[in-house]
Amino acid sequence: MSSLWTPGGEHPVDPEAKADGMADRGDGGDVESEAEIRAEIDAEMDAVRRQLAEVPPEIVVANHAMGLYELAAIHLSQDPPNAAGAALAIDAMGALVDGLAGRLGEAEPTLRDALAQMRLVFVQVTGARG
Repeated sequence: MSSLWTPGGEHPVDPEAKADGMADRGDGGDVESEAEIRAEIDAEMDAVRRQLAEVPPEIVVANHAMGLYELAAIHLSQDPPNAAGAALAIDAMGALVDGLAGRLGEAEPTLRDALAQMRLVFVQVTGARG
């Protein structure tokens, strides 16, 4: 029997055991067909799309902009900082925030502040390294 390492420790794994809910047909295939699995995945994706359609677009765009903020922060926190990666993320965030001025709803002031802060951090970090 082999084992699987996880952050919670090492766990024994029986290579002969089937995954949860999967029964053996006896011919090497599983009872649940690929078509059934695909239909389940499609149904889950449809549910996610419906949920996303209910969220105001400006909130979704703001979340993406903050993802770019976080990406820039990750690149600036590397040792040494990845200035090119951070610059791309900051410029992409700027393209969203500046390019969509007046259309980002209540999040716009926060996004503008975050962008300004990240630009300042970029100058501080890259200027300190020469």
